[in-house]
Amino acid sequence: MFDPISADRRDESRAPSRSPARCGFFREGDTLVCDGVPVAEVAEALGTPLYVYSAASIRQAYRALDDAFAGWPHRIHYALKANSTLAIVRLLQRLGGGVDANSIGEIDVALRAGFTPAAIVFSGVGKSPDELERAVPLGLKAINAESAGELDRIDRIARARGVRARVALRVNPDIDALTHHHISTGHRGSKFGVPLEQARAVCRDAAGRPGLHLVGLHVHLGSQMVVLDPVSQGAEALVELAGQLGEDGIGLEHLDLGGGLGISYDGSAVPTAADYAAAILPAVRRSGLALAVEPGRAIVGAAGALVGRVVDLKDFPGGPRFAVLDAGMTELIRPALYDAFHRIEPLVSRAGEPAPYDVVGPVCETSDAFAQDRRLPPLEVGDLVAVLDAGAYGTAMASTYNRRPLPAEAVVDEGRWAPVRRRQTIADMMALES
Repeated sequence: MFDPISADRRDESRAPSRSPARCGFFREGDTLVCDGVPVAEVAEALGTPLYVYSAASIRQAYRALDDAFAGWPHRIHYALKANSTLAIVRLLQRLGGGVDANSIGEIDVALRAGFTPAAIVFSGVGKSPDELERAVPLGLKAINAESAGELDRIDRIARARGVRARVALRVNPDIDALTHHHISTGHRGSKFGVPLEQARAVCRDAAGRPGLHLVGLHVHLGSQMVVLDPVSQGAEALVELAGQLGEDGIGLEHLDLGGGLGISYDGSAVPTAADYAAAILPAVRRSGLALAVEPGRAIVGAAGALVGRVVDLKDFPGGPRFAVLDAGMTELIRPALYDAFHRIEPLVSRAGEPAPYDVVGPVCETSDAFAQDRRLPPLEVGDLVAVLDAGAYGTAMASTYNRRPLPAEAVVDEGRWAPVRRRQTIADMMALES
C-alpha cells in the first residue's frame, strides 16, 4: 500500500511552489473525487465513517500563506488543534513550517513528526504544572504565557532547572473578532490573555526575572474570521505595545499574531491569504520585528471530507425526510456545537429530482444533525455521502460517545491513497479500563 508520507522523501520546502490547477474535492461527471481519486474507492476499501484528506490541497494552502508573507521575516506555525493527525503534521514539517501546540500532547506529536523545539510555540490558557515542567527544559521558540501567575511559575521552574525559558505574553486587546461567540477569544469577557492595559507592567516584571527571556508578544482574536478589520486592529495594538516596551529598554524578537483566518463553507467569498497578509504587514513592518502566525483551519479545512454511509431513510407525515448516516457528531461535532454549515454531497449522484433531506447521525442526541432541509439527489440506503470542508476540527474533536470507535483516516497524494490511521476498535477503547 502506498504511503504518502514515507514513500517520497523529497524536501517539500524546496519543491516547486506549484500545485495542480485543481486539487481537493470536486466532481468528475457524477463522481466525487479527491485529487482525481474516486472517494468511493477509498471508502469501500476502509469502511465508514472515514476521513479523506488531499495532500495537494494542504500544500497549496500552506504555500499561499507562506508566499503572502514573503519579503518579511516570518514563520507559519500551523495550529495543531485544527488537526493533529500525525501524517498531516509530518507533511507540514516537510513544507518548512513551525507549529502552535496547545498541550504537551501536541508538543509530543510535533516532536514525533520531526519538528525541532525551536519550531514550536506552546499556547494554552491552562497549562498544568506537569506540562510546564516538561516544556520549560525543551528550549521551545516560545511559551505563550497567559498571565503574570503563569510567568511566575515558568520562572521558578526555569531557575530550578538552570535554564532561561523563552516566553511571549499573550495580550487580550478587547477586540471583537466578529465571529461565532464560542470561538471569539480576544474580547474582555474571554478567558484568554492579559488585558492590554496591564500588559506593559507584566512584561517589565517578566524582563527582570532571571529565569525568563521575554522574546515576543502574542495575540489570537478568534477562529473562522472572515472580516479582517479585527486582525488589523490586533496587529496595531501589539505593535504599539512593542514600541512602549522598546522605550523601557526591552527588546523583542517577534510578534505572534495568532491565526483564525476563515474558509468558505458555503461558497461565499472570504479573504485570501494575500488579503490576510495585507491586514497584518503594514503594522508589523513599522515594528521591525519578525512575524509568527498560527493558521490551522486555513491550511487543512478544505482539504478534508468526512464520508458516511446512509443506514436508514425515514419520514413522517407532515415532518421532514431523514437520511440517517453512520457518521455523526462523534466524528464531526461542528454542526451540533456551532450550528456550522457544511456542504454535503453523495459520492455518486443518482439520477432524479433533488429532494429535501434532514441529514442526521446515529448518536442518541437530537443535536446529532448535519443539515436540515438540504436538497440532495435521491438517496437510497447504502449510498455513500461526503460532508465537505471537514479537515479542521473534525477528527481533532472526535469522541467515543455511545462507545463509537474513532474513524479511520486516509490521505490522497499524487493520484494514490493510503490509510494513515486505522479505525479504533472496542478493544482499543477498553484497553485502559479494568
